[in-house]
Amino acid sequence: MAKQVELLIVGGGPIGLACALAAQKAGIDYLVVEKGCLVNSLYRYPINMTFFSTSERLEIGGVPFVSNNAKPTRPEALEYYRRVASSQNIRISLFEKVENIRPNDNGYTVITGKEIYHTRYIIIATGFYDIPNLLNIPGEDLAKVTHYYKDPHYYATQKVLVVGANNSSVDAALETYRKGADVTMVIREGEIGRRVKYWVKPDIENRIKEGSIKAYFHSHLTAIRDTEVDISTPEGLITIPNNFVIAATGYQPDFNFLEKTGITLSQDAVRAPSYNPETMETNLPGIYLAGVVCGGMNTHVWFIENSREHADRIVGHISKTS
Repeated sequence: MAKQVELLIVGGGPIGLACALAAQKAGIDYLVVEKGCLVNSLYRYPINMTFFSTSERLEIGGVPFVSNNAKPTRPEALEYYRRVASSQNIRISLFEKVENIRPNDNGYTVITGKEIYHTRYIIIATGFYDIPNLLNIPGEDLAKVTHYYKDPHYYATQKVLVVGANNSSVDAALETYRKGADVTMVIREGEIGRRVKYWVKPDIENRIKEGSIKAYFHSHLTAIRDTEVDISTPEGLITIPNNFVIAATGYQPDFNFLEKTGITLSQDAVRAPSYNPETMETNLPGIYLAGVVCGGMNTHVWFIENSREHADRIVGHISKTS
């Protein structure tokens, strides 16, 4: 038998939880379904990651986020959102993946790996951290290649190649270098990314300048093998010894899921989903988007701090139409 719920929230990250709190406050019957653990994307962040934002800009539902530092860390964020979910009694089902959404006479039928739900409204707050942007080069499928850097100790004394020049790449390069790795960076542009955290950018630039970390600018990785890699540089193709590749090439929303649901995407490279910015409602009546998924491939546009308001915007619209 299908379960009935007025609002189904797909995604149990910070913005999905913010939507749940807004729905709870408005007296709307809701349920959050999350395919992984609580705030799954944050859990997959590097162990030593520090947020760019201050703690108050990561708060949801008016619950204070107290940090020991000016910028909170990943463990502090995990503890905060867990405490919010627990103390506010958020209704959430973890490790339950949504497989299909289809319209019915009274709204939508949502099929997950565990249940079938009938719902009038859906909020998709699935983020973008589950699908990496691939290099599409030979050897990318080798076990020594990862798109999810976690812990620098693993790379101690090894020859590590880091692809990219933004926050994830720079953090991986600096942390592995400081654990004794021989680090090389491959960067398509001619400089370190301008969005790199301001307190980190001088550090990586100085390490490159002094030669502690080798960087190939205007370059790209062309092939990966068990003990070496090929790099296309302005001076030509070079081959260097290598033990591990950290491909910090960014991530993208699950476009297949959005398209399968029936949400219209732009026909350009951004693939931005269609939605009304005042209500966050998509081209499908009763289906809303919240959080970073709204930006398509422009994953740097939306963050926790500037998309928390999506929750009130959506719930306000649902309250008016229900």
